[in-house]
Amino acid sequence: MEKETKKTTKKKNVKNVKEEKVVKAKKQEVKKEEKKAKKDLVKEVVTEKVESKKTVKKDKKKENKKEVKKEHKESFIKGVRSEMSKVVWPSRKNMVKYSIATLVFMIFFALYFYGVEVLMAWLKSIIVVM
Repeated sequence: MEKETKKTTKKKNVKNVKEEKVVKAKKQEVKKEEKKAKKDLVKEVVTEKVESKKTVKKDKKKENKKEVKKEHKESFIKGVRSEMSKVVWPSRKNMVKYSIATLVFMIFFALYFYGVEVLMAWLKSIIVVM
């Protein structure tokens, strides 16, 4: 009987050892899966953060562009007002004087080019007759 009890205890010990090895292997697999799941989760979180930062940056850029455009419009209008205040407008007397001078020059050059055209036509008629 002692031999039988030794054999059964050996069998039990062997079974226990095998079961322990299986349990250890399963635990290791579970740990590996947990690590992998954690890594995947970390990757997802990191990518979400990066994407959210990108969208935040894009939103900020859009807002900055809007603000810059608004500032440009305001500064342009201010610049126009300041330049208009610096303009020295001619008096009525000067306006009449400059307008008459412009008309005189226009009439002079109109007559000059008309004379050149008449002269060229006369020369052409002389050359063609010969």
